[in-house]
Amino acid sequence: MPAFSRPLADCPDAALAAVAGVLTDIDDTLTHEGGIEPEALEALARLRKAGLPVIAITGRPMGWSEPFARDWPIDAIVAENGAVALFIEGAALRTEYAQDEATRAHNAKRLAVAAGRVLREVPGATLARDSAGRVTDIAIDHSEFVHLSAERINEVVAIMRGEGMNATVSSIHVNGWFGTHDKRSGAQWIVQRLLGRNVEAERDRWVYVGDSTNDQLMFAHYPLSVGVANLMRFAEQLTVWPAWITQAERGRGFAELTERLLAVRSAVR
Repeated sequence: MPAFSRPLADCPDAALAAVAGVLTDIDDTLTHEGGIEPEALEALARLRKAGLPVIAITGRPMGWSEPFARDWPIDAIVAENGAVALFIEGAALRTEYAQDEATRAHNAKRLAVAAGRVLREVPGATLARDSAGRVTDIAIDHSEFVHLSAERINEVVAIMRGEGMNATVSSIHVNGWFGTHDKRSGAQWIVQRLLGRNVEAERDRWVYVGDSTNDQLMFAHYPLSVGVANLMRFAEQLTVWPAWITQAERGRGFAELTERLLAVRSAVR
């Protein structure tokens, strides 16, 4: 993995021509200040028209994700860092879980304990406003509606991990959950479930797009990993960089990648 990312413009045409599908983060990758950017929405529609599957992998909750799974031109959303998959089957929205009901019920009690500790012990810590829609994790707001310093964010992460949780920091939240699932396992699960494909066997043919430190697992795993330009605000915290980076930020960066992908596919046909 490079110490820094190379410009997307330098990515070889042959690598992009072989792409089988796109995996993407949502917040600050497709969106800006909570809403999808028009350029990103158009890019998703173009990818669908071209026959390229697109799956969003996010730390956002199931409830928050439901309308976008219905309305956006994508194949699925995997929410809560690999725990919940939402996709259209027939004319209905279907929801599936990585954990069984008994496990989710058991973990719900542990999540409440961990959340209580964070709120008591970290000054200024608050639950994310989308918490009502969460089923398998907790989220602490650090940059969406409130601001927590890097020191406070580290304290939140330490408490979560001390409780035996996984903890990641996105561009807006600190997410914590119990279980072995993550963005990588969520991608494997949903690609197999919906497309009947083994993404692990062809991971050099899938693009992953992200914007933050919580995308590093995917940056490390997918050779065709792409960061949108606003990733650079996390430069001091990143230990794993994507292979490539766009010139444009957020949804416009995703559109930049889409334009390049589709231009290469058109040229080889």
